[in-house]
Amino acid sequence: MEKKKRTKQLKSYVKFTGIAFQMGIIIGIGVYLGMWLDEKFPNKHKLFTIICSLVFVSLSMWQVIRQLKKFNKD
Repeated sequence: MEKKKRTKQLKSYVKFTGIAFQMGIIIGIGVYLGMWLDEKFPNKHKLFTIICSLVFVSLSMWQVIRQLKKFNKD
């Protein structure tokens, strides 16, 4: 019985770690895209980096919430 509980706990940790990595990758892609656009289309305030960062942070939060809802159903 203890082994099942430990295995279930380990699976939960792996899922949450995976969610954290996904979030970091999504945000990183957004920042990279914004920086690339700022180099391609120069502007005074690095607007593409700011906008892409905020959009991709929102996307990553949406992804986390969606996965947590699915996780809670299981």
